[in-house]
Amino acid sequence: MKCPSCGSNDFKVLDSRPTDSKTIRRRRECQNCQKRFTTYEIIEAVPIYVIKKSGTLEIFDPNKIIAGVRRACYKRPVTDEQIQAIVNEIENELANKLTENITSEEIGNMVMEKLREIDEVSYVRFASVYREFKDVETFMNALRVLREKNKKKKKL
Repeated sequence: MKCPSCGSNDFKVLDSRPTDSKTIRRRRECQNCQKRFTTYEIIEAVPIYVIKKSGTLEIFDPNKIIAGVRRACYKRPVTDEQIQAIVNEIENELANKLTENITSEEIGNMVMEKLREIDEVSYVRFASVYREFKDVETFMNALRVLREKNKKKKKL
């Protein structure tokens, strides 16, 4: 980086502030000409790749989670804000994992865990599609597991 006035690359930072979650505003002063100027730094995110069941790689797309959760929450008392919160939480967890690759199974489990906390019917709907229930027995097993978790939760 160079001073916009004299072209020197000798300057000091006077003030730093985050403007939003991905941008930092810095007030700088050139050590050569003493002119002050402001720079904005954008944090560049490393793309996260999803390893699909078929083994192919795909760039993580939060819109796919939104679409799946909306289908599961159709005609349920779940707001768009709650759906967006689920997606934001998952995106933050993925960004904090410090890994570039994650399996679609891990993402699906994260979604199911968040849905279970919000609405159990939506959770079961999502799980039935995601886990590809083949018959009524697998569906009933998932309901039994959900019921047992609720009992344990109520005891605490």
